[in-house]
Amino acid sequence: MSKFTQDKIVNYLKNYGFVFPCSEIYNGLANAWDYGPVGVLLKNNLKALWWSYFVTGQRNMVGLDSSILLNPDVWKASGHLSSFTDPLIDCKACKQRFRVDKLILSLYPDLKINEKTSFNDLLKIIKDKHITCPSCKKFAWTEIRNFNLMFQTYQGVVNDKKSVLYLRPETAQGIFINFVNIQRSLHLKVPFGVGQIGKAFRNEITPGNFIFRTREFEQMEIEFFCYPKDSEKSFEVWLEKIKGFLYKHLMFSKTNIKLHEHAKADLSHYSSRTIDIEYNFPHGWSELWGLANRTDFDLLSHEKYSKKTLAYLDPKTNKRFIPYVIEPSVGVERLLYALICEKYAIEKVGNDEREVLHLPYALCPYKVAVLPLSNKLEKQANKIFEQILKANLSCAFDITGSIGKRYRRQDAIGTMYCLTYDFDSDKDHCVTIRNRDSMKQERIKISEIIAYLNKANK
Repeated sequence: MSKFTQDKIVNYLKNYGFVFPCSEIYNGLANAWDYGPVGVLLKNNLKALWWSYFVTGQRNMVGLDSSILLNPDVWKASGHLSSFTDPLIDCKACKQRFRVDKLILSLYPDLKINEKTSFNDLLKIIKDKHITCPSCKKFAWTEIRNFNLMFQTYQGVVNDKKSVLYLRPETAQGIFINFVNIQRSLHLKVPFGVGQIGKAFRNEITPGNFIFRTREFEQMEIEFFCYPKDSEKSFEVWLEKIKGFLYKHLMFSKTNIKLHEHAKADLSHYSSRTIDIEYNFPHGWSELWGLANRTDFDLLSHEKYSKKTLAYLDPKTNKRFIPYVIEPSVGVERLLYALICEKYAIEKVGNDEREVLHLPYALCPYKVAVLPLSNKLEKQANKIFEQILKANLSCAFDITGSIGKRYRRQDAIGTMYCLTYDFDSDKDHCVTIRNRDSMKQERIKISEIIAYLNKANK
């Protein structure tokens, strides 16, 4: 279990401008969150690092930004209209609704149930174990029914069946339906991959655990198209890439990560193999990152429904085939939450303590903060601030409170360096630079600040 509770993390993130409750002045919106001034910087840095590592950093990868609203036939072909559902049950007494499998597993986590478990079997478990309503404690259940997770909307001015559209529940289908366009436009040869970062929407019955599961979220997803015979090899390659990103770039502890291989009986209808990379969140071990061999399911389905060929012409054999697809997929918010849990610490400093966020330099919302020792030095310190901004480095300027309190504030939001402009700076043209992690200080020339910071990024 995480060393901090979820409430502790949530309060910390709100206090320091990372994450705010959505619509708070109107009593909020359940399970919706806004990213504050510091949070949006961290979130963008995380997406940029993922993109540079998995897309622009690979020779056989390209990017895509597909539409949120797609032709509804896309969701028929993918199976979302018929099978993208959760089992829903209602309490007749208090009218509360619950996702049945989650309700059961919250009380009996060792029971072997999955998305293929029949409604009859789920209902039998509820009856045999006499599971009562968590809200009113009564045993008065409706029958179990399917609840489709897609948000429905309409296009145009008439709200009828012909104008129904859906907010996409995943970004993957936008890649699949553009497979031919992408391959032909850039003359790509299999194997190649397509990366995408974008919003997805799922009308979850039981969202929760802060930003771990929300109805609106961002996905960072890759569809890697390969020869069927090479799919297992590609699967292993992508598993190692994910590990490399987590351990080398995000610097996660291996003790907080474990792999969960899905049993054959638990696999999704499109998958021949799936591994969940799990993280030890405050609420327990849960999926952080998914890796699946989607086989040729998606391209075949879209070929069947669209009546358009999605086969790839192999230049070596001059024969057409449908590629297999390896899919590494991670939610931005989920990864950000794990990152915060991993890097947040409360440390003893003499007789005091400090909150600190030990982020890698590339992810720091602010790389450096400029701190004039006195208000009288604000004008001179501001020149350094402007100099750093012109170098395209994210920088904070903090003049409120004692220098000690300002150090603590910057530590808490993960700022790597603090530059203090003091009364000697006018004479020696130097500033004191302080390292967040070691708290060591050294004197450097003002003219060497940019070079110092650029070197730190390497």
